[in-house]
Amino acid sequence: MTRPGAVDPGLRHGRISLALSFGVQGVAFALLVTRIPALQDQYGISDGLLPLFLAAVPILAGVGSVLTEKVVARVRPGVVLRWAQPLVLLSLLGVGAGRQLWHVAVALGVFGLAVGALDASMNMMGVSLQRAYGRSIMLGFHAAYSLGGIVGASLAWAGARWDLSLFVSYLPVVAVLLPAALLGSRWYTEGRSPERAGDEGPKASGGALSFKLLLPLCLVMCFAYIGDSTVSNWSAKYLQDVLGSSEQMSTLPYNVYMVTTLLGRAVGDLGVRRFGAVAVVRGGSLLAAGGFAVVAGAPGAWVGMLGFTMLGLGLCVIVPQTFAAAGRMFPGNSDGAVARLNIFNYVGFLVGSPLVGVLGDAWSYRGAMLVPMVLVLATLVYARSFAPGPARYGGGHERPRTADVG
Repeated sequence: MTRPGAVDPGLRHGRISLALSFGVQGVAFALLVTRIPALQDQYGISDGLLPLFLAAVPILAGVGSVLTEKVVARVRPGVVLRWAQPLVLLSLLGVGAGRQLWHVAVALGVFGLAVGALDASMNMMGVSLQRAYGRSIMLGFHAAYSLGGIVGASLAWAGARWDLSLFVSYLPVVAVLLPAALLGSRWYTEGRSPERAGDEGPKASGGALSFKLLLPLCLVMCFAYIGDSTVSNWSAKYLQDVLGSSEQMSTLPYNVYMVTTLLGRAVGDLGVRRFGAVAVVRGGSLLAAGGFAVVAGAPGAWVGMLGFTMLGLGLCVIVPQTFAAAGRMFPGNSDGAVARLNIFNYVGFLVGSPLVGVLGDAWSYRGAMLVPMVLVLATLVYARSFAPGPARYGGGHERPRTADVG
């Protein structure tokens, strides 16, 4: 019998194993996106063809997320995750192992589909575990992803520094992470569904999904990833070409962004428990918008660095809380809500980079930074969508844990 206030060991082990999966995925994705120049050289992909290859990954990931919604109607998300994660790692290895253009096309196609299934199932399980814990833990999972991204980017830098081929760079990483992920999958677990726990709230509408209710969260997800992809794709160019930094310094903004994202997510759950999800999302949106404003008006590189630091601390809380809010909004069908919401992750990623590029060429790159600023500010309009229903997590409204873990 679990004593009051204690967390069931199965849930604790499930939380650790899921955090491991988030971390592994962070490493794998960073290894792919940070070595795009090497991939282009290995396969002779022209500059004109490269955007098609890069766009195919998030498009197929969206397809994978849609398919996952259908699959989890028959099997649990943990089963999907158990098979999707090895597939992501093996397809990453396939990207490094090929020689012909069709080799990389197939490998990236499999990678995209598997990433969509992986992202959707991981966040489904995270939402389920948060419900079982009865308090905010979602940001911690995304902190593990950020940590994995930093590790992956560092490994990619080492591979480029030592002029290693993609296959030689990827093989030892996959050799370590694949068995670790398979071993960790033994402890995957999920919180009880509302149907079994007798915990269904009035918003569930019998478990039916309403896209009209979900739409505000979809827009917030899209806006957040437009901001994220702006930093990922344009921070180095902006610092060097617009703010006049050195080539070496231009590599720093994304690293700073990743570190501040990790730090913000590491403490974010405490903020949600203390102040509530609405206040945290509003604060993050204002801080991120302020970061874009600082970047747009920066007189020099160091002020620009301050802006990118603010962006990392602000944007980092929005995406995890958006998934958590979808789970609360549709407690009777949180898996379906997460799968549909996850699609807008990839929509934002696809829109963000070309949006800034087109505006920068047609207008100015300083002016282009104001567009994601306005979009992030629009999150304030939808902040009430993050308000907990009867089952409150944080802000002095936590449910007794004994109601969740028995």
